Amino acid sequence: MISVLVVEDDPVAAEAHREYVERVAGFTVAGVVHSGGAAVRFCERHHVDLVLLDFYLPDTHGLAVCRALRATGAPIDVIAVTSARDLAVVRGAVSAGVVQYLLKPFTFAALRGKLDSYARFRRSVARSGQAKGQADIDRLFEALRSPGREALPKGMSTATLDAVTAVLAESGDGLSAAAVAEATGVARVTARRYLEYLADHGIARRRPHYGTVGRPEVRYVPVGRSDGRDG
Repeated sequence: MISVLVVEDDPVAAEAHREYVERVAGFTVAGVVHSGGAAVRFCERHHVDLVLLDFYLPDTHGLAVCRALRATGAPIDVIAVTSARDLAVVRGAVSAGVVQYLLKPFTFAALRGKLDSYARFRRSVARSGQAKGQADIDRLFEALRSPGREALPKGMSTATLDAVTAVLAESGDGLSAAAVAEATGVARVTARRYLEYLADHGIARRRPHYGTVGRPEVRYVPVGRSDGRDG
């Protein structure tokens, strides 16, 4: 079993990530912590193969955690799970030895793909002996590449899903289907279909918003956004 430490400051997101990891065969969650310092201390005291690491932590940046883990000399790998899109951060992640980079918000299938790819890589490098040549090395690195995105339901497009996901990720206290429709240029019923897909796949959660009259409006909030800040 591959032992995983979940590092995420948002309790809701941390629990979601823990549940996701536990659903993937061959992986087990060693622990869940909510800060960089706690992550380093946990790895010093427990066996951990892989860290699922949020970058925006209350006490430090995820890149600092990566460097601290490298300094211990322990063979611990890191998958970044973050909303950081800055290419300088991505470059820093590569320099710090991050083996996978997963942008929030994401589906269970997306994380499962990363974990499955990582498991294939570990199986490949666990074999004894030497690589015969460049082709063998290329195959090892190829193992870290995730499989293609899961097929969407009929009538849904990747481009529209990405647009809806991006708009939702930038929202403060959640958005209604009408607001998403206006922001993306799709019909309200179409926006609601994509938002329901995101909610069903654990990327967003539904939250009723009570106005002055009538039935409450459903707003969709990205998972991991509970205080106006997403890691």
